[in-house]
Amino acid sequence: MKMMRSARFMAPCKDCQAIMKVLLLKDPKEDDCGQDPYIRELGLYGLEATLIPVLSFEFLSLSSFSEKLSHPEGYGGLIFTSPRAVEAVELCLEKDNKTEVWKHSLKEKWNAKSVYVVGSATSSLVNKIGLDTEGESCGNAEKLAEYICSRESPALPLLFPCGTVKGEILPKMLKDKGIPMESIIVYQKVPHPGIQVNLHSYYSQQGIPASITFFSPSGLTHSLKHIQELSGDNIGRIKFAAIGPSTARALAAQGLPVSCTAESPTPPALAKGLRLALQAPGC
Repeated sequence: MKMMRSARFMAPCKDCQAIMKVLLLKDPKEDDCGQDPYIRELGLYGLEATLIPVLSFEFLSLSSFSEKLSHPEGYGGLIFTSPRAVEAVELCLEKDNKTEVWKHSLKEKWNAKSVYVVGSATSSLVNKIGLDTEGESCGNAEKLAEYICSRESPALPLLFPCGTVKGEILPKMLKDKGIPMESIIVYQKVPHPGIQVNLHSYYSQQGIPASITFFSPSGLTHSLKHIQELSGDNIGRIKFAAIGPSTARALAAQGLPVSCTAESPTPPALAKGLRLALQAPGC
């Protein structure tokens, strides 16, 4: 079971005020420097971030997805809007012993087509499996859909591996523009088994956080009840933040004020938004 992870970084000047504690409801992911980039980036603004995972993932329909990956000639390209969809590709290649055929033929055939992605994190993972990407500067699915619609419409459908709970904005925008797309569900989100224990431990040791950032509507669904119970009457003191517009809409639907929505799903964008929301002094 993954436990919560935190790290403290002092702000880069002596005039900054006391460190604020913020909670990020996401999996810890170490980069090439051996640190989670969100912890490091927020630390530069004098924010002590703790990461608590609220979701686990189960992969589905891998045999069917593997078959589709083996026939790039039937598609106009690929769409990836989450790291989990890329993980599903890796699992297909490993499970069906297709790693070598991917390296020597399939990869090149897919690279002859468009591979669209949302965000730098997903783009980096797609690059690691040998595919060139476009659209990574698009911060969310809606902006990516606009980008795809601005391109020449493919004659063949775009293959879109996704989760059971996917936003409808991208598929609808492509359909309205007459761009063919074939989606396949390759993973589902389930509650992380350690949500309640890890949140209780955080509140017991750290108290009420200055801010809580949600990284998906599903993460909000599975953690909000515990946060409300632990925060009690102090919940009004917390600044709620969202990593993107769909998560912000989910927060608003729960009647919670959204103090910050990151302009893009990246550590610098979230750090900038939280700094403004918390009125942290610039140094």
